[in-house]
Amino acid sequence: MSTPIDATSTQAWARLTQLRQGRDIDLRRAFDEDPGRVERLTFTAADLFVDLSKNLVDTDIVAALVDLAGQVGLTERRDAMFAGERINVTEDRAVLHTALRDPSDVHVDVDGEDVVPLVHEVLAKVYAFAEKVRSGEWVGVTGKRIETVVNIGIGGSDLGPVMVYEALKPYVQQGLSARFISNIDPTDVAENTKDLDPETTLFIVASKTFTTLETLTNARLSRTWLLDTLISAGAIDASDSARSEAVSKHFVAVSTALDKVEAFGIDPANAFGFWDWVGGRYSVDSAIGTSLVVTIGPGSFSDFLAGMHAIDRHFAETDLASNIPALMGLLNVWYVNFFDAQSHAVLPYAQYLHRFAAYLQQLTMESNGKSVRWDGSPVTTATGEVFWGEPGTNGQHAFYQLIHQGTRLIPADFIAVATPANPLVDGDKDVHELFLANFFAQTAALAFGKTADEVRAEGTAEAIVPARVFPGNRPTTSIMAPALTPSVVGQLIALYEHVTFTQGVVWGIDSFDQWGVELGKQLAQQVTPAVAGDEAALEKQDASTQSLVRYYRSHRQR
Repeated sequence: MSTPIDATSTQAWARLTQLRQGRDIDLRRAFDEDPGRVERLTFTAADLFVDLSKNLVDTDIVAALVDLAGQVGLTERRDAMFAGERINVTEDRAVLHTALRDPSDVHVDVDGEDVVPLVHEVLAKVYAFAEKVRSGEWVGVTGKRIETVVNIGIGGSDLGPVMVYEALKPYVQQGLSARFISNIDPTDVAENTKDLDPETTLFIVASKTFTTLETLTNARLSRTWLLDTLISAGAIDASDSARSEAVSKHFVAVSTALDKVEAFGIDPANAFGFWDWVGGRYSVDSAIGTSLVVTIGPGSFSDFLAGMHAIDRHFAETDLASNIPALMGLLNVWYVNFFDAQSHAVLPYAQYLHRFAAYLQQLTMESNGKSVRWDGSPVTTATGEVFWGEPGTNGQHAFYQLIHQGTRLIPADFIAVATPANPLVDGDKDVHELFLANFFAQTAALAFGKTADEVRAEGTAEAIVPARVFPGNRPTTSIMAPALTPSVVGQLIALYEHVTFTQGVVWGIDSFDQWGVELGKQLAQQVTPAVAGDEAALEKQDASTQSLVRYYRSHRQR
């Protein structure tokens, strides 16, 4: 790829600097003076209805942001990604998570090979396996059907599947459930297995290389639990053949390292692969989603993929001036680089999305937490934001105080659906309507605030008027959909993937590598012998690490 264009050198950046310095957007006045503002700044894509009108922009600012995208080459780099060019330059890889949801009649070449047939071949294999489990054809070693699927992975092999599973619980087949083990803290394995029946449990070990420390450690612990529990219950004997059969019936893999899979005891025929052009945090729509296909079914998973594809098409084909992911990404740049915003809240008013913010933390911060550009040169601007959030209305009673009246600008995305999965009533009140009233009210309060005169008019004592003033002008984006369907969940994921991509292009960084996670893992391998008692290894550590390790060793109870 060519050298990234320095955004700060463009005419659009200079124009944005002038606009930031020369005018302050007052949202009360903007709404009063511009009756067409909401219509002009509201957009649709697939099932998503996205209102950007409560952001700190006007027509000139939006136009300058769109010009910035053009001047840094967003459309060219977007097209290169969809075409399979190697835009992940530090790993010399294509970036084709979008191909994972392409229909079978689409063609995408990587090094002269059409990868879409490969995608559908693996997808068909996963679907066939899932149907065996769902129908009861696949049984455990004692002949009982599978009731619990346990996904063992970490990072993208965990955060995506667990988020989508939680989001789509109403679509899970009755009699089936999923659990997720990721942390190398042994408590994670212990808590997730202690009440399970090994005869009805299936483990999915998700590791492309089958070498990930946390995943393989947890897989071995789970295998020990399975075998020990089966043997102690008399379900199998302790012979090698019985052990081998049990592992083959209760473990499958998502991996391309078939030799390591087989050495673990998993039949390579029950391993589902994916490719180096699929990054971990972009992989939930690959075989990494096997636990989802088993629990929600191939039909719902196909709808999930179709939702992602619909947003892909919107991003690929829609003019930037009305392209939702591009505009949201440009707005994030506006706040990070021109308002010094350092964090971004994602606030789903949908309890099933309670893991969405955690999922976005990896997607956004692992992608754009970079200080060099894709050519190795230093960045010329601030990059990345801390993404965080909790579902409403819980967050209202926790951290909204800071968003409303704190000294930091925190842009926030509010997400809601019109039709709930559980339409409950409290007396004569529709509880979902009460819930959404909070959604609507919070974005209005953040945008328009409450003046001192309005506070006084309520009869408030003068001494406490300042404490009850809400400054307003706190930017929000509102995203709504008809219901939280598999398609809509897929649309939300793809939306934020392309938001993240847009920001990375403006900043000139490679959003698809993650070298920042490597150093700590390497040092952990060096420290491990010291923790276990190797004095020579301990002496090689810094003074603080030595002190901490000695504290651990003197206080550890066996």
